[in-house]
Amino acid sequence: DLKKVPGNIPPDIVKLDLSNNKIRQLRAKEFEDVSELKILNLNSNGIAYIDPAAFSGLNNLEELDLSNNSLQNFEYGVLEDLYFLKILWLRENPWRCDYNIHYLFYWLKHHYNVHYNGLECKMPEEYKGWSVGKYVRSYYEECPKDKLSIYPETFDLDKDDEEWERHKEQSVQTVKQHSVIVTVIG
Repeated sequence: DLKKVPGNIPPDIVKLDLSNNKIRQLRAKEFEDVSELKILNLNSNGIAYIDPAAFSGLNNLEELDLSNNSLQNFEYGVLEDLYFLKILWLRENPWRCDYNIHYLFYWLKHHYNVHYNGLECKMPEEYKGWSVGKYVRSYYEECPKDKLSIYPETFDLDKDDEEWERHKEQSVQTVKQHSVIVTVIG
């Protein structure tokens, strides 16, 4: 029944399980005194807010479980100190697909060595069930999908990023094959 992260955690601890408590928010520098920590389990706490500096000092963290909480997005900077993170559990959170989810998506995209799961839109209703990647890609499109001739059916399919990039490259090559080169002499 912990309501906050205890302050008396031994500094040389490597694995910390704080799951199934009532920690609703993580404040700045909550874990700065446990820099050797490699595994942190915060599953099933009802966490709704994480301060951007909450994980400050966790330079050795390899696995972070934030499953089954109340997270809708991450503020910019939340994951920046997690240089050696390998596994990030995100399932069973009510992820809100709006502009605020972009930081988390792009951080994961640029840290391709981090394995994660559970990043699915839960709200608003029009994006419910979409992968966050699909939502972010559609966010930047200006035309309705039926007007995008070089990206057919891109947003109807739930492709992972590699498939989507490969599909995009093939479409661009197809467009180049059908282009006309005009040479002006004179």
